[in-house]
Amino acid sequence: MKNYILYILFIIIILPSCISTKYIADGDYLLESYSIKYEGDRIKKEDLENYIRQNPNKTILGMKFHLGLYNLSRNEVKDGFIANWLRTIGEAPVVYDEFYTKKSSSQMELYLQKKGYFNAIVNDSVEYKKKKAKVIYTVSSNEPYRVNEVNYTLEDTSLYSLINTDSGNCLLKKGELFDEDLFTQERQRIEILARNSGYYFFSKEYVFYRVDSSLNSNEVNIEIIFKKYKEDIGGGSYIEKPHPLARINNVYIHTFYQPKLALSNFSEYAASLDTIVYNGINIVYSDAENIKSSIVTESNFIQPNDLYNLENVNRSIRNLSALHAFRLVNINFKETATVDENGEKILECEILLTPSTLQSFTVEVEGTNSSGNIGAAGNLIYQHRNLFKGAENFNLRFKGALETLKESYSSDFGNMVEVGSEMRVSIPKFILPFKSEQFIKKYNPSTTVSVAYNFQRRPDYTRTIANISFGYNWKGNKYLTHIINPIELNFVKIPYMSDDFSTWLEGKYIFYSYQPHLISVTNYSLIYNNQKIQKNADFQYFRLNMESAGNILSSSYKLLNVDSPDGNYELFNTEFAQYLRGDIDFRYYSIINEHNSIVYRLFAGAGIPYGNSNALPFEKKYFSGGANGIRAWQVRNLGPGSYIEEITTTYPNKTADLKLEANIEYRFKLFWLLEGALFVDAGNIWAINSSDEREGALFTGSTFYKEIAVGTGIGTRFDFSFFIFRLDLGIKARDPILPLGQRWIIGNRKMTSDDFTVNIGIGYPF
Repeated sequence: MKNYILYILFIIIILPSCISTKYIADGDYLLESYSIKYEGDRIKKEDLENYIRQNPNKTILGMKFHLGLYNLSRNEVKDGFIANWLRTIGEAPVVYDEFYTKKSSSQMELYLQKKGYFNAIVNDSVEYKKKKAKVIYTVSSNEPYRVNEVNYTLEDTSLYSLINTDSGNCLLKKGELFDEDLFTQERQRIEILARNSGYYFFSKEYVFYRVDSSLNSNEVNIEIIFKKYKEDIGGGSYIEKPHPLARINNVYIHTFYQPKLALSNFSEYAASLDTIVYNGINIVYSDAENIKSSIVTESNFIQPNDLYNLENVNRSIRNLSALHAFRLVNINFKETATVDENGEKILECEILLTPSTLQSFTVEVEGTNSSGNIGAAGNLIYQHRNLFKGAENFNLRFKGALETLKESYSSDFGNMVEVGSEMRVSIPKFILPFKSEQFIKKYNPSTTVSVAYNFQRRPDYTRTIANISFGYNWKGNKYLTHIINPIELNFVKIPYMSDDFSTWLEGKYIFYSYQPHLISVTNYSLIYNNQKIQKNADFQYFRLNMESAGNILSSSYKLLNVDSPDGNYELFNTEFAQYLRGDIDFRYYSIINEHNSIVYRLFAGAGIPYGNSNALPFEKKYFSGGANGIRAWQVRNLGPGSYIEEITTTYPNKTADLKLEANIEYRFKLFWLLEGALFVDAGNIWAINSSDEREGALFTGSTFYKEIAVGTGIGTRFDFSFFIFRLDLGIKARDPILPLGQRWIIGNRKMTSDDFTVNIGIGYPF
């Protein structure tokens, strides 16, 4: 197996790369690479690279894989399906062209001049070797120009107070490098400032610059000029006057806007409308009120008699869209002929809300592979996006799954059957303990209530889980989300347990994890994600989870002096779990270019049972391995620590209380829908409680690093846009169950089939 993998890698990557210049004509040269050298200030390479007009062929790990595929098509005697396909997925050789090199140099010079390096010079040279050309750009930046002073000239004195008060936020500052891009940004900033202050008709076209660079020094004076407002008086004529403020008169919210009918037969559409006034807002609906007026007004920031404010418009669009009851949200303003006594123009506002499809059914079918146990699962989902006319998002899910268990995982060869249902309602506001319209407007909160029941039948035991939860989530800012569930109850029952499994559990620490129990949880999650969807740039993801179970119940029993004969308290004749648990998940996505990226991930989590619990509940324990963990091991097949499970054991026991994990994955696009990946995973799980009888499972600060498992491997992904199918081959590199000094496998012994694990997944691992 190992040899096959090496052969495949050699054929698809290395061999095609070796013939990169085979079909380059005599006198031509393949553009191998380019480099940028600096004399003077070092400019960001990625900024200059945007102006290079001829780039070499794409590379993967330094090899021109796509060029190799294209060249393979030349081996075909005639054009045929294979040859055409290879040319489609490959990339034609980039033949060096001096014209593009000179063009690139001049474009970089222009860019540097825009950045204040007025005297910059970019020279280029070429090195030729074996039909390959390497271009070298030498950047001599010379001394840049800096801003000496910034002055304002206001032809419209009505703007003086606004501009003068905000001058400290001006992006053009004394002593900073001259930068033309800042001029554009400053114009946009001034436009937003004005439009947030009531100047609806103001635009960046009213802002001009005059730059004086004749100071006999490397400095410039900048004058920012504000032109007067041009009012159209008809006939192609304009008059100049002070910029007018704009005040909103009426606000109309159309809650059932039908654009097709409104455009095709407006009279019929208008005749079907009714209007009510709620908190000063005109609510326009068709036939019957399709959504509660309070819901849409709480999400709206545009109020009658207020000055126009662009930020309020954008916030209204965001909040109304977040209700999920509307497919489209459009906000229009219409200027009236009225001008009040203060010279303010009057606007009428229309908020047009096109409803989403209210009800839908979805059927999902999926294949599963858990630790080599092959199975299938299906979901039937019903959704209603406006259940009680308050934009409540209602979901009802029915699930069924069947999984074939390997003999070593059960007392009998058999199947695992799982059925369950879940009902979830998301309400777009806080319903308890308080209601605050200002909080709703600012943080866009929602309340979620869910009830679920799950039945699992295995050959060795049967388990039922009933769940009730109540929680909130809200936006802290553009990148931050808070989720808190003050109440979450899980009732876990085990109505059947085989004699063999019961006997195996006796006397083991894990025995307590398989007892019937109740979990009363309060949990909190903080999510930070600064990914910009429309921008191909680096971003970070961070998630913090914390939960506490049983503390409120335990404290209540103690305050009430409730006796417990066996030392553990019960609720509904079931012992409740008591523990603290928390974990963090940090990911950094480094975008090299549109074809290559590297993802780094760190995970750390721990759970500590105490008080009413001797061990964490089974469903709260950590495990490792599998498609989203250390991929060289099957799920739940790694750890804890250096613990070696008996070969003859019928039941796996590879869960623990602490987990540390680190991953690095290099991702690259191949061709068509296919993407590739190379990865390294490291980590393990450990027990915390000294009562755990498994040898080598306990975490100790002096030895844990010796028990880190390391896996590497390759993967393929098929990106179908709406989902990603993933296949990863994990290869063990360091196995903590081996004796000290022999844990590194690569280089110490031959690889065996047990050192390879295939994982199938949907979506990226992280």
